Amino acid sequence: MQSKVGILTISDRGAAGVYEDKSGPLIRQMVTERLNAVVDRTAIVPDELELIKATLLEWVDQHRLDLILTTGGTGFAPRDVTPEATRLVIQKETPGLILAMLHDSLAVTPHAMLSRMVAGIRGQTLIVNLPGSPKAIRENLETILPALPHALTLLQDDPQAQQSH
Repeated sequence: MQSKVGILTISDRGAAGVYEDKSGPLIRQMVTERLNAVVDRTAIVPDELELIKATLLEWVDQHRLDLILTTGGTGFAPRDVTPEATRLVIQKETPGLILAMLHDSLAVTPHAMLSRMVAGIRGQTLIVNLPGSPKAIRENLETILPALPHALTLLQDDPQAQQSH
């Protein structure tokens, strides 16, 4: 079964059409090629907590996506609120994904410690915040992609996956 994925780009400039989103298309390429997933939803929204939260809730509760990857809004800037919006939506945090990404990113740049990414589960959907830059997205997705198929299978409560765990 192919996983249904949503890609949410959070960017004031991207939402205003002033900036071409390069992050969302990179995520699409990586998940379709490496996860054999179907990208079911994409959107670009401004750095507005309630709008990010509402989009995540709609994609999980109404569209029943398996995986939502966000990009942007995870830094120290005053308008970076993606982690706060994500925490309002998730029911369980998945810190191992964040620790793995942070570990690998710190080997590349000390600025990785300035990322405030969050990952977690709501229902049967995994939500992962990624940084905004394509370089950081590639590095972080490379880290977690090997674990995602098993994680998504477990979330779908597949008895075969439960036996192998």
